[in-house]
Amino acid sequence: MQAESEIVRFNRLLAGFAGKRILVIGDLMLDEFVWGKVSRISPEAPVPVVDVTGESYYPGGAANVARNVREFTDRVAVMGVTGADGHGRQLLDLLEGSGIDTHGVQRDAAFSTTVKTRIIARNQQVVRVDRERRTPLTPEQTDRAMHHLDRMADDLDAIVVADYGKGLLTQPLADHICRTALAHGKILTVDPHPHTSLSWPGATAIKPNRAEAFMAAGLPPSDPVAPVLSDQPLLRAGNRLLQLWKTGSILITLGEHGMLLFQNGSPPYPTPTRAQAVFDVSGAGDTALAVFTLGLAAGATPNEAAELANRASGIVVGKLGTATVTAAELQAGFA
Repeated sequence: MQAESEIVRFNRLLAGFAGKRILVIGDLMLDEFVWGKVSRISPEAPVPVVDVTGESYYPGGAANVARNVREFTDRVAVMGVTGADGHGRQLLDLLEGSGIDTHGVQRDAAFSTTVKTRIIARNQQVVRVDRERRTPLTPEQTDRAMHHLDRMADDLDAIVVADYGKGLLTQPLADHICRTALAHGKILTVDPHPHTSLSWPGATAIKPNRAEAFMAAGLPPSDPVAPVLSDQPLLRAGNRLLQLWKTGSILITLGEHGMLLFQNGSPPYPTPTRAQAVFDVSGAGDTALAVFTLGLAAGATPNEAAELANRASGIVVGKLGTATVTAAELQAGFA
């Protein structure tokens, strides 16, 4: 493919993102950023004292995947659970304020909204504080989630699942999502959680990171090798997961080493990192999942979708906070 025709092709795919109908299912969180400056060490303990200069709040977890999708299409819905608390209301306000459909979000007084607080000073994360309580769905909540998916399925182009292991996703719900996607011929992409050990039969693509891939494949972790096609342990892990997960594609994200795509019947396809600078990796996997799914929904091949996802991730890590990539930024990356 010539460089000019490649640019034309990717621009056509990006234009096809608009109007795609995407449902994001997963653990919803609120990301809090406390910004400040450090001028001294505490006299009480050998830790920095952060003088707070500001606070910011963003949708996190699966809600951040939806927020990334929303940068490219105005037809985005999210399904999950929040607490009937102030943080849950704040999260819903953020989602609704950005035009994301929240009719599939259940509010539960017995559920505690997950909040991740990152304290940032001099563009560096000083500490992260997590407030969460893992609460599995009740049978009634699971039924409501299934019925909501059934009502939406015909009108969707793709379903995205982001499992953060907070209790929303169980095997019965995962099985129903897979059956529904298959029955309606919808794209289904999954970001799995290593500790839930859920299976996703028939998924279009699954996107673990390197550590998750080795854990799921039952292989001991190993240090990265460059170039990635020489990384024999990684190749074994990817090929084993293709057999275990029985999915169309597996996209393993590798941080500074880019991504590696596995497909049955095709050689592994590497996409080296496009990042120019790395300030914050918060949410980079969410961006990759969102753009990879949109690419597939717009008619991209898995290789092309991986290239789009990799370029989007390379942009977002150059921003501070739980950031997103705009269509204009991604388009400029192919100029």
